[in-house]
Amino acid sequence: MDFQRTTRLSEVIKEELSDILQRKLKDPRIGFVTITAVEVSRDLRHAHVFVSILGEKEEIEKTYQSLVGARGFIRSELGKRVRMKFLPELSFLLDKSVEKSIRITEIIQEIHKSEEGSTE
Repeated sequence: MDFQRTTRLSEVIKEELSDILQRKLKDPRIGFVTITAVEVSRDLRHAHVFVSILGEKEEIEKTYQSLVGARGFIRSELGKRVRMKFLPELSFLLDKSVEKSIRITEIIQEIHKSEEGSTE
């Protein structure tokens, strides 16, 4: 039963954080951010928020630092939306899986192109 609660809470937090980033956070330094997953600890005190940020390396770093800097505001907005005895502390972590999948797709396309070139 405890597992179901943390799973439901993770999904609720993910949805609410996505909405907060899209509608409430007006920081121009924050670029295109997607929340890919939220993992809430068993004691519900900590939440790891995995984010994917698109852009160049400098833009990604600037966006990430701005996101970490806005953590207090984001948490307070989340507290207005999710009623809990203790609101989890948020930790933002970069999710590189999207970048990796794009790179894998590029490699596969290169292999297909080289195979087509060698058969002609």
